Amino acid sequence: RGVWVGGWVCERGEPGGDPPLPADSRVRLAGPPSPFPSAAAIAMGEFEVHRLRLFAFLPAGIRCVSAGPSSRLAVGHVDGSLEIYNLPANSFQEKFLPGHETRVAEALCWAGAGRLFGAGLSGEIVEYDLAKLGVKYAFDASGGPLWSLAADPTGTQLAVGCEDGSIKLFHVLPDRIQFERNLDRQKGRILSLSWQASGARIAAGSVDVIRVFDVKSGHAVQRLHVDRRTIGSHTRECVVWSLVFLSDGTIVSADSSGRVQFWDSEMGTLLQASVVSSSAALSLAASESEDSVVVGTSEGAVYQFQLLPVKAGSAERQWVWTKPFQYHTHDVRAVAHTATALISGGLDGQLVIRPLMEKVESRSYEATVRKVTFPHRRLVSCARKARLILFQYPQQLELWRLGTTSATGRDGEVLPVSCPPEHLLQLKNKGPEHILSSCISACGTWIAYSTASRLCLYRAQLASEHVALQRVPKVPKVACGAHQLLFSVDSTRLFVASDWGSVHVLQLLQSGACKHLHTLRPGSESLEAAVLLAVSADGSWLAVANGSGQVNIYDLQKAKPHCVVPVYNCPVTALAIHPVTNNLVMAHSDQQVFEFSILDKAYTAWSRKLQQQGLHRDWLERDTPITHIAFHPQRADQMLLHDTHMFCLLDKSLPLPEDTAILCNQPSLKQLSKTARHSSAHAFKICKKYQPLLFVDLLDEQSLVVVERPVMDIKAQLPPPVYQKKFGT
Repeated sequence: RGVWVGGWVCERGEPGGDPPLPADSRVRLAGPPSPFPSAAAIAMGEFEVHRLRLFAFLPAGIRCVSAGPSSRLAVGHVDGSLEIYNLPANSFQEKFLPGHETRVAEALCWAGAGRLFGAGLSGEIVEYDLAKLGVKYAFDASGGPLWSLAADPTGTQLAVGCEDGSIKLFHVLPDRIQFERNLDRQKGRILSLSWQASGARIAAGSVDVIRVFDVKSGHAVQRLHVDRRTIGSHTRECVVWSLVFLSDGTIVSADSSGRVQFWDSEMGTLLQASVVSSSAALSLAASESEDSVVVGTSEGAVYQFQLLPVKAGSAERQWVWTKPFQYHTHDVRAVAHTATALISGGLDGQLVIRPLMEKVESRSYEATVRKVTFPHRRLVSCARKARLILFQYPQQLELWRLGTTSATGRDGEVLPVSCPPEHLLQLKNKGPEHILSSCISACGTWIAYSTASRLCLYRAQLASEHVALQRVPKVPKVACGAHQLLFSVDSTRLFVASDWGSVHVLQLLQSGACKHLHTLRPGSESLEAAVLLAVSADGSWLAVANGSGQVNIYDLQKAKPHCVVPVYNCPVTALAIHPVTNNLVMAHSDQQVFEFSILDKAYTAWSRKLQQQGLHRDWLERDTPITHIAFHPQRADQMLLHDTHMFCLLDKSLPLPEDTAILCNQPSLKQLSKTARHSSAHAFKICKKYQPLLFVDLLDEQSLVVVERPVMDIKAQLPPPVYQKKFGT
């Protein structure tokens, strides 16, 4: 099976068809010689691919989710990190807040005008600053570990369930929260909370019991006893893990006995019960119309209950268990229910967005299930000149030297590695804060990383047998907390993306020190932090994208703003400046690609042509964003783009594909004659042989580096799931 990168790219034949490869291997990807003397743009030459599986990336399990205003989804992980998804923008990870060892959210909720709060076992209520991408403040609730958190329907009050059995109410003020009062303290921790739509009552779940509180008086007005689970001659306590309080007074509960139960809160009676799991039902969420409920279980299954008429034409309705889904392998600790989709998050680190078929107008792309396992940001950086690659983990960095080979071979052959990849160093982070961003210079002599509160800069001296690492002292404090880091191509400057859309520029001195040159600030005031950076090869221009999708371009020689790219309605996922033309190329979450001339302050003719004709339907229906853009060092018309499942060599000199054409047409092109092959070629050369992809880059005009992370390798590192007996075993 030949894999051609250049004139034609042949996709992988069948899953698992390739022979197993070592952690670092080199595969020669060759394009055939051009059948026409004038077709140099089609015959793009030959690439050697460094295929790496050295990055042991492991997604953190999902602990809680909360659907908020403007179709935003907050996802909290077990390592304390937080992600904000923009669901209409192709479910893009719009914002990321790094993890913290001692501050892990057990529950999240939205309140007020799009304000996000979290509570955890540290005993603190945290408000997150979604503009600066950090913690705004932490408030000690004085109730021990906090297990549950819920906002009232108006968003002006928070209720928090505590370890000591108390439910504390807080008033949401414009700039903070203020303790209001306690409801009657009960025996046992408060593990789940839910407000009724009227805001007059709160349901609280504990061990073996559900209590209903009157908010005004603070007293418990109803007590619902949950039957314990009997196993043989023993009974096991029943933990009420999740609650939903419907406006008609019905309480829905999920418990450790694997039951979903519907209660009448006025009469204190059980209306209906269904056993959905042999172990535990862990999470619940209801639709806004309250006619659908989704439940997650410890077996990885997700179920939907719907309120349906008992018979056709009848006014009487009953909750019916309608749809089971099995997308997870481990506990589903968090679920959400939007108007058009069921959302679940598991300890396997996977976020699943399943559209409701009856709510979507189209039965094709809109109805597909989205599974988000890998981050929508880069965790890998490459020193092209030094042939080094840097991997970012939550609490450490790893630096590797790429392997080499002296062998040659035919298209698609695996070449033996004469010098294996070398693990040069492991740089561990100190303190509870996780690493937010990292970068290595092109020459490999500078390494930088940042947490939420500090920036660390190191100078590395590479020898044949060892690496000497020296920390740069007295890094300017103004550069603390970088949302992204980027070195200039000549390794003389470090750009630090900061709050308010600003970028701090540090000069790297030959002595091994650094100093603050200046701070670049957007011409108009921006509340959002800078999150993406791109610098030109000649060091004259810097492009900066902030959290709201605005892209500012700075003149580095004058140290002032140059222009602003017209704002697009979807976030920027990747951007890069062409080393020859200084044109800015941007990819957006809806898969659109734009090219902007920095000198002319306008979109290029090719970009306008692309928007006029439109991108191919198969390109637009990809469900993972472009996370990296690179350019061929010798051919100005060629650029490399990649997402999780493919990389594409885009040649601007070739015609764009029509919507009726086959986008991944390389296998069919190989069967055609040379003349027909030339006439059928188009600009998009797509390779799906390597996946899932965490990073792809051009090392030089003859070699690529590809970083893969197979899903099976991730599953092998997860703890064992709940045992389920299979039929016949």
